[in-house]
Amino acid sequence: MGYISVIGAGSWGTTLACLLAEKEYDVSLWVHEEDLCEEMKTTRINSLYLPGFPIPDHVVISSNIEQAVERARYILNVVPTQYARAVLENALPHISPDAVIINASKGIEKKTLLTVSSIIREVSNHRVAVISGPSFAHEVCRKLPTAVTLACEDMGTSLLLQEIFNTPSFRVYTHDDILGVELGGALKNVIAIASGISDGLELGHNARAALLTRGLAELERLGVAMGAQKHTFSGLSGLGDLILTCTAFLSRNYTLGTKLAQGMKLNDILSQSKSVVEGVATAESAYELSQKYNVQMPFVEQVYRVLYEDKDPGVAVIELMNRALKTEFHA
Repeated sequence: MGYISVIGAGSWGTTLACLLAEKEYDVSLWVHEEDLCEEMKTTRINSLYLPGFPIPDHVVISSNIEQAVERARYILNVVPTQYARAVLENALPHISPDAVIINASKGIEKKTLLTVSSIIREVSNHRVAVISGPSFAHEVCRKLPTAVTLACEDMGTSLLLQEIFNTPSFRVYTHDDILGVELGGALKNVIAIASGISDGLELGHNARAALLTRGLAELERLGVAMGAQKHTFSGLSGLGDLILTCTAFLSRNYTLGTKLAQGMKLNDILSQSKSVVEGVATAESAYELSQKYNVQMPFVEQVYRVLYEDKDPGVAVIELMNRALKTEFHA
């Protein structure tokens, strides 16, 4: 089957490395932080991002990108989106031309407004796939039932990867809409911030239900304008992930929203987080994409203004509720 290299040892990267290793695959895990890497080699625990879950002994842990990828038949990118380009460019000279690169990160690169699969295509000629869906790392590690989507344009590769990742507790569906799957995974983080703000302001269950429904409409509008398939956003990588991240305190984006509603400043919240909160950067990219494609995204716009213009969350809610009236399925 070949060697699998997981690039990025946050909670999700570590989880996927463990999942693959438990299926008897040869797995390497690249760790950016050298001190954490050495600790993980000794303790077989990722104390910073995934404490409490042992890493199988045959996972090769390394902070050397060349050693981590040189034997790999499959490269799994789990590096936060804003750093993915630099890490991939460093790794590419050591990656086999036949390797498949699978993206498991959720975000949109600032300035270029590209998803990670588009970044991969821009810097290499490798085959690309994407895995995404409602999947908190801790629950996957506990082997609680989880379902995700794996998107690849090549059916043969898609079916092979489905078999590689699927387990009795981690069900993998296939799809061919790479862009739609990535956009759903990225944009839902912005709506999750809005959901956290709503709950932090104690606006109630009615408000949250409306926010999720209308937020999904925003995801669909932008996705279709960019060339994605509309029905993708009704699936696991769209609606499924949206429900998860908008309703649970395990979501970093949702939690950030609640803290903003309570009056905390963005920089203070981010300084307290061990992990990257992808929705913050994605809010800026999503807002710029809405302008580029002339798509109405009122929730995205208000989250952007709260994050980047220090707008009062309460005022943002008032403005959302007092927008011009329209039919529900207005474009």
